[in-house]
Amino acid sequence: MSGLTVRTAAKINLLLGVGAPRADGFHTLVTVYQAVSLYDDLTVALPSTGAGRLTVATHVASYIDASHLPRPGHNIVDRAAAALSDHHGRPVTADVRVDKSIPIAGGLAGGSADGAGALLALDRLHGLGISDDDLILLAAGLGSDVPFALVGGSALGEGHGEIVTPLDDRGTWWWVVVPSEEGLSTPAVYRHYDELRPNAPEVPAPPDGVVGALAGGDVHRLAAALHNDLEQAACDLRPDLARLIVEGVAAGALRGLVSGSGPTCVFLCESGDHARTVAGALTAADDRRVVLVAHGPVAGAHVVADG
Repeated sequence: MSGLTVRTAAKINLLLGVGAPRADGFHTLVTVYQAVSLYDDLTVALPSTGAGRLTVATHVASYIDASHLPRPGHNIVDRAAAALSDHHGRPVTADVRVDKSIPIAGGLAGGSADGAGALLALDRLHGLGISDDDLILLAAGLGSDVPFALVGGSALGEGHGEIVTPLDDRGTWWWVVVPSEEGLSTPAVYRHYDELRPNAPEVPAPPDGVVGALAGGDVHRLAAALHNDLEQAACDLRPDLARLIVEGVAAGALRGLVSGSGPTCVFLCESGDHARTVAGALTAADDRRVVLVAHGPVAGAHVVADG
């Protein structure tokens, strides 16, 4: 095989329940993921020169600040290749091109998507034939969102989010996605959450409302059920996010939400036309913003070009 391209999708959290900190410092999570139509494409080919080498070149969309990319050799693609190499006991080399349209450091799991895409692409390129179970295990070793990036669709996430169970989803859901130029530290959000919720339960409640809304394909029921335990902490640290949510709802969105630990905000709309209207209003209010329209659920990491 001379080369192939794998497409991977961004994720948003329709619900994020966060338990109290455990003895190991981590929090037990219950989340509902949805993969949405913002994509990174990873194209891999056998190395053009030399042996035993992996190169990674990243090309970003016009709205992404390339200065936020990890430095060479520290990309999750490098870690994915190393994980495959260790698993199979052989070098895993390639020339990798990442065409990135998922905003960076925004709570949309763009890095996790690239890790999932790299695992799949490099396995297929070299004909390694890894089993699905082992692929998921390697993905979990790269990060808690990476297994979902392989699975896609809509899914329940448990543990740290890495235990993924696909959900029945009868709807097509339209979102306005507004990333932020200014980052937000995930550890800082969790620390502030712990301060705000000293009596948080050890294990969050099950996400029955969101699960039922997805199964019923009911957009208004879903809007009412969306929830993020980290939202108050994120908005305390970044009051502009709270103002943006109010603005998006005033523009007509059914509901606004911080996705994950932020700082990206997402807005649920009734249809594609409705989402484009809300996006237009948010852009008109501030044309410096990046405002994207996406739909979900979409597939997880998959091959789109082969040979």
